[in-house]
Amino acid sequence: MPEEADVPPDGHADRRDDQGTGGRAAGSRGTEAETRDRQEYYADLRTAVSTEESVTARRTAAAEQAASAKWDEQRTESRWLWSEYQRKWPPDQPSQADRSDPPPGSWRGDGNRSLNSADNDQVESACDRIAEREEQKISPALRAVESQDPDRHLIGYDDRLKGRDRIKGKAAERIEEKNRTPDEAVSLIPDTIRYTFQYAETRYTHGVWADIGRMKEHGFKLTRLKNFWEEEEYKGINSQWIEPDTGQRFELQFHTRISFEAKQVTHAAYERVRSGQPDEFEKMVLKAFQRKVSSEVPVPPGATDIPDYSERERNAG
Repeated sequence: MPEEADVPPDGHADRRDDQGTGGRAAGSRGTEAETRDRQEYYADLRTAVSTEESVTARRTAAAEQAASAKWDEQRTESRWLWSEYQRKWPPDQPSQADRSDPPPGSWRGDGNRSLNSADNDQVESACDRIAEREEQKISPALRAVESQDPDRHLIGYDDRLKGRDRIKGKAAERIEEKNRTPDEAVSLIPDTIRYTFQYAETRYTHGVWADIGRMKEHGFKLTRLKNFWEEEEYKGINSQWIEPDTGQRFELQFHTRISFEAKQVTHAAYERVRSGQPDEFEKMVLKAFQRKVSSEVPVPPGATDIPDYSERERNAG
């Protein structure tokens, strides 16, 4: 008879493993058991994860560089297309009536918009207050938010104040069409002060969420957020905020480098459509131009998942 195997007192086979030549012990089913201690295991794991992250980062950087190079070519083409549009449809020349001097103290702008002297004085005073609030309260806070993340920055900061003629044109429209007072008309313009945060594509979604939180931590009140990343004629996210101490409204946009530059390329076309002056054929050309440029803008991962928000709709619900 064959010799019986030794059996420990508990009746179970001995599970102690013999050391193999590969540095790991052979398990009961032929698998290799872990012989590294915890410290060695986590050191190896960190190395493997770091290597994988490094490879992913290089691939992502290469993809972004390729997209950036492609966009630079497309931007040049788009600017050429816009110059061709302007050659076919030169800017409107002002009529003789538009060239005449307005009455003293009054204001006259494009599209036959005008303000009498009393209304113009009130709008000027409102613009002074806006500039003071921007300088003393809002811009310092936006700079503080900017300092919390070195991987993105404010872009177009020198243009943060809307031009007074633009404010007056919008105020005149509201006074004329909606019977607003000059102060009411100006207070309802959401972008008399406007800022833009620009992010790398891979950090865009995380960065937007983080900055919305930071804005709220600084006391600003979000009233509206509109996600345009799935739209055809414009890509990006626009948001509207209120500075609570003064009630001043301002706009904050969230862009990548490419989406911001696409906005710059198409802005004149957008304004031309909004003016109401083009006929249907010209309007079709302008919209097609905006769609063509915007179609070349890469959509950051997860950007379309950022939901719209409207304080008015929320309160109505």
